[in-house]
Amino acid sequence: MITATQMRGARAMTGMSIEQLAAASGLPAATIETMERDEQDGEPHALLAVKQALEAAGIIFIASGNHDEGGPGVRLRARTGGDEGIRPENLNAANDD
Repeated sequence: MITATQMRGARAMTGMSIEQLAAASGLPAATIETMERDEQDGEPHALLAVKQALEAAGIIFIASGNHDEGGPGVRLRARTGGDEGIRPENLNAANDD
């Protein structure tokens, strides 16, 4: 389904903490930590819950061999409309967060 490396990468790309992913997936944080360490394959229902939570956060999971010769991976879903942020030429001290 998904690998521990994909989970860690997807969480990093979305900026989610382990606690946030745990809340979004309905799993204990300790389960997420164990799954990310790849200490076990994980229960299918837990893997599915994590996958769905990360997909809802904008992640697309790429299976092994889908693109060129690469292995499994993750990418962010393309933004559609909405907030595109601040263009680089408009960045200044007044709009720092």
